[in-house]
Amino acid sequence: MNTIDWEFMISAFPTLIQALPITLFMAIAAMIFAIIGGLILALITKNKIPVLHQLSKLYISFFRGVPTLVQLFLIYYGLPQLFPEMSKMTALTAAIIGLSLKNAAYLAEIFRAALNSVDDGQLEACLSVGMTKFQAYRRIILPQAIRNAIPATGNTFIGLLKETSLAFTLGVMEMFAQGKMYASGNLKYFETYLAVAIVYWVLTMIYSILQDLFERAMSKPYRT
Repeated sequence: MNTIDWEFMISAFPTLIQALPITLFMAIAAMIFAIIGGLILALITKNKIPVLHQLSKLYISFFRGVPTLVQLFLIYYGLPQLFPEMSKMTALTAAIIGLSLKNAAYLAEIFRAALNSVDDGQLEACLSVGMTKFQAYRRIILPQAIRNAIPATGNTFIGLLKETSLAFTLGVMEMFAQGKMYASGNLKYFETYLAVAIVYWVLTMIYSILQDLFERAMSKPYRT
């Protein structure tokens, strides 16, 4: 039985770290766009805006029901067939768009549930003292909803961070793709992919710690 080459595994980390900025850039950029899109969708579904409400439900259903890899292929390989001008789109851009659209659908449901967790009486109270609906949401409703949505939103980001590994199928040289090439060149597959797994694991642990600190900071005003 072959033994694990621990020295080789350790030597793989510097090569993997070189692609870490691309992985983090994809995850952070996609998350920012997903949060914006998810919040818009949540507000539409919460307030049941005619036509937009039905379209939002269709959007959420589609992007939650289709595998992420299929979505990436539809965007990068499919859309240029319908819109030739999109053939200039880079693989990185397509990956960010795909991950943003998919996670916006999940965040929309998270944000909608967070908005519903805030008692409707608070909105009525705001309107009764002369606030507009926009002011009520901005000053009273959204701050409370954000606090309630943090845990689930954090879990979504962790999932998104791991999903960036799918971008290698489009040719993006992110961390998993870097590891795949390194393993193929040295025929040390187990050691290389174990190193990749450890890097993802460490990233999720670091983020979990930061999220925990953020949750505690947000909870301070509510402590008695």
